[in-house]
Amino acid sequence: MTQHASGDNHPSSEDESGAAPLRPSRVRVLVTRNPLERRYGQGDLHFITFSCLRRRPLLGTAEARNCFARILDEIRIRYAFRLIGYVVMPEHVHLLITESRKGNPSRAVQVLKQRVSCALLENRETDRIGREDHFWQRRFYDFNVYSGRKITEKLNYMHLNPLKRNLVAHLGDWPWSSWSHYSNNGPALIPIDRWDESATGTENPHP
Repeated sequence: MTQHASGDNHPSSEDESGAAPLRPSRVRVLVTRNPLERRYGQGDLHFITFSCLRRRPLLGTAEARNCFARILDEIRIRYAFRLIGYVVMPEHVHLLITESRKGNPSRAVQVLKQRVSCALLENRETDRIGREDHFWQRRFYDFNVYSGRKITEKLNYMHLNPLKRNLVAHLGDWPWSSWSHYSNNGPALIPIDRWDESATGTENPHP
C-alpha cells in the first residue's frame, strides 16, 4: 500500500467502483517521432524511403530502374556516403546509407531525385524546374538505424519487397537491390559498401 506524507489529502488508492484513480504525476505520455524529422550527426545509418508521385509506377520498367541505379551510384560517389543496401520498386525506393561527408543525406537525396526525374522525363513536355515535382512525392521518410539487429531487419525488409509483391519467384530474379551482394549470388548491379562494425557494435547485419 502506498503511504502518503502526514497532512496529505490524497484520495484512497481505489474509488467506490474498485478502480484505481488516475494521478497526473503517474500518467506517461508516449511521444511518437515524426518520420519526416531529420536527426543527423549521431553516427547512425539512415533507412530512407521515397515514392513516385501518387504512387504511380514510374520506375515500372527495367530501363527506368537501371537509370535510377546508375545515378544512385554516381550520387553516392559525389556526396561520399556509403550505400549499405537498397531496393528499387516500380513506385518507391528504399535506401540504407551512412551520412554524407559532403552535405547531409537530405541534400544527397534531393539531388538524386532531381537527377533521376530529369533523366526519365527528358523527352516529356515538362519544365525543367518542375520535373522533380512531376515525378516524385515531395518529401521522404528517414529512420535512424543504430544497431546490427536493426540493420538486418531493414535489409531483410528491403530485399523481400519484390517477392512479397509477387514481382518475382526468387529474390535473385530482381537485380535492382542489394540482395545479390549479401547472398554472394553474383555481382550486384552497383557496388555495395562494407558495413563498419566498429560504428555499431559486433552484431552481424548480413542476412
